[in-house]
Amino acid sequence: MATAESCTGGMIATHCTHLSGSSAWFERGFVTYSNEAKTDMLGVPATLIAQHGAVSEEVAKAMALGALAHSKARFSVAVTGIAGPTGGSPEKPVGTVWLAWASHNPAQCISSRQVFSGDRQAVREATTALALAELVKMVAAS
Repeated sequence: MATAESCTGGMIATHCTHLSGSSAWFERGFVTYSNEAKTDMLGVPATLIAQHGAVSEEVAKAMALGALAHSKARFSVAVTGIAGPTGGSPEKPVGTVWLAWASHNPAQCISSRQVFSGDRQAVREATTALALAELVKMVAAS
């Protein structure tokens, strides 16, 4: 598996690599905090970010698919959001996170928008927990 993380800054990869033996299934993690990193490392089109914003379904899916394209992983998870306490707007309040999960076989990419409550750490932890829980479900279903 591979991770593509923005708002969690590597927390998902950290949780994965805490497990002994994770080198057998964890391929790599991308921390793409800036828009430029999303474009450079994952191939997310800058025009997509400009059109929809970094915190959007379109960008989350492009990140997940980019993680697959730029790795040897069969599964990926991507997250992009506003952990706060600043940066929110009426359309995208603090706590808004888009998550996306992708797999090569069968080819699929699903997404989910969440608005988590709490401080910055709580938003990041809730994002990490959901990202991993849904990834486990996707792998189990394959």
